[in-house]
Amino acid sequence: MSDSDADGDSPGASPGPLADREWRLIREESRSGPLNMALDEVAAETAADGGPRTVRVYRWEPSCLSMGYAQEPDTVDWEYCADAGIDVTRRQTGGGGIYHDRDGDVSYSITAPADELPGDLLGAYHLLCAPVLSALRALGVDADYTDEERPAIHRPACYLRGLHPAHDVCADGGAGRKLSGNAQYRRDDSVIQHGSITFDARAREHLAVFRDHGVDEAEFRERVAGITDLADATRRDAVAALEDALATWSDAEAGDWTAAELARAEEIADEKYRSDGWVRERPGQR
Repeated sequence: MSDSDADGDSPGASPGPLADREWRLIREESRSGPLNMALDEVAAETAADGGPRTVRVYRWEPSCLSMGYAQEPDTVDWEYCADAGIDVTRRQTGGGGIYHDRDGDVSYSITAPADELPGDLLGAYHLLCAPVLSALRALGVDADYTDEERPAIHRPACYLRGLHPAHDVCADGGAGRKLSGNAQYRRDDSVIQHGSITFDARAREHLAVFRDHGVDEAEFRERVAGITDLADATRRDAVAALEDALATWSDAEAGDWTAAELARAEEIADEKYRSDGWVRERPGQR
């Protein structure tokens, strides 16, 4: 596969019900974890203020652990992360921590005004996850929502928490290993959904960011798969498939951040996502 135009079709992809709105596609860019999270917020502000809705693909540079909103700080191996040069930030969304490997993870977000999306959480997830499923299927991966709830293996780790059919995407038509986790948070005027797709499931690296996890690598691999386990595709193929699926679903034009948006993102990152008060404080004490 090769990169294609922003309006190119991925096999199985089709325009979604919001494709008649104004959207922009931000193609994959490499940024730090705090800035990636801040840019999601900026995209939501732009959409709420009457600007374009945004679909974006992003890479974490350097590799990063994004903690869930209510995750306890003492579940993180801070010393290991510092020694390994791994960023740590905290998401606005709930759930467990996700290790976003620079090369093993492909992430995306979708932001739109709240009044344009279903009010029920399940409906919103299934609307916004449609391009993720299309991208995986375009790569030859038989992906779908997990076919049943499954118990947690290690709750502080997102990919090892209990699986739920609303938002956890798995291989083998939903019966296999977890491929993608997706989460949403709603502001008064906008919705942000972001998610992580595993390109290469690096069990040792993923587990190492958590303290006292008690999970061996074989157990991790039984729960989590990457695209590399299931398809003959490069990371560039995976990124192109996701960009194409998002662009087709939204009928988006390729675009860029404005200078004002980038400046605003730096403000938010400094105030929140780079701040020890946000990242390291216990839930309820921030």
